[in-house]
Amino acid sequence: MTDRVMVFAPAPILTVTIEQHGDEPDLHVHPGGQGVWQARMISALGVPVNLCVALGGEPGSLLEATLAAEGFDVRAVPRHSASGWYVHDRREGQRESVAEHPGPPLTRHELDELHNVALTEGLRSSVALLSGPHKPSAVAPDVYERLASDLTANGVRVVADLSGDYLTAVLEGGVSVVKVSHEELLDDGLADDDSVESLLAAGRKLRERGLDAVLISRAGDAALALYEDHECEVHPPPLTVNEHRGAGDSMTAGVTSVLARGGSFEEALRTGSAAGALNVTRHGLGTGRAEAVRELMSRVRIEKR
Repeated sequence: MTDRVMVFAPAPILTVTIEQHGDEPDLHVHPGGQGVWQARMISALGVPVNLCVALGGEPGSLLEATLAAEGFDVRAVPRHSASGWYVHDRREGQRESVAEHPGPPLTRHELDELHNVALTEGLRSSVALLSGPHKPSAVAPDVYERLASDLTANGVRVVADLSGDYLTAVLEGGVSVVKVSHEELLDDGLADDDSVESLLAAGRKLRERGLDAVLISRAGDAALALYEDHECEVHPPPLTVNEHRGAGDSMTAGVTSVLARGGSFEEALRTGSAAGALNVTRHGLGTGRAEAVRELMSRVRIEKR
């Protein structure tokens, strides 16, 4: 076991974005999906990452090529059907979907292979991060339950950034840390409203399932954290928002990077909050300079409740 992270991202997507650069349209082609964005930020923070994915078809070939340019290792299982993709047009300043397809569900044999690859890499890592698929049709929740159970039973610390049936599944399997947004708690019926007290009550119920820590992101408001005997608000440094998407994924990545190195949970909260705040200043999801994150950490304010 080493100070590295295995990121489980079973169904990444190919993202094609059209933007305007002066008088000319500008095309951007990147690998995408929650796990890819999180792996990118963890790697940027100096922690080795092994991303476990399934790829197929022409989108899968492009994904494989673009993932090779990232700063982390990739273990890819071939799939018979094509990987998911989307095309977005942002030339008018708003994100408009031109076309998209999540890809067919992974087959039983593909999932068995992916489970074995992720289990192997997870056992070689100090932390495993389980990330959700771009669309729930791609992978059934029981895949996550099985992997969480096998990793936890063998002493690997598991972090989950999931909601809905996927969160329920990993809670059954066993995880150490859960990051969830306040919208997801409301949608899942785990919180009565978006008040701090209601969200903390939901966090306490989650911790009763054996979790070491729960982190609740709240869009533009301070995140909430429950760990050890602490309940606190985590206030990020004030920065101008350029792209609001991806802040929660970068927060999870920052937390995971510190836990992989054996750091304290308070340090993990500061790193996660700084990484999430920095991400919103950039167009690229899961991006940011480690030196900027380090400078911002001291400006994160943690208030005990």
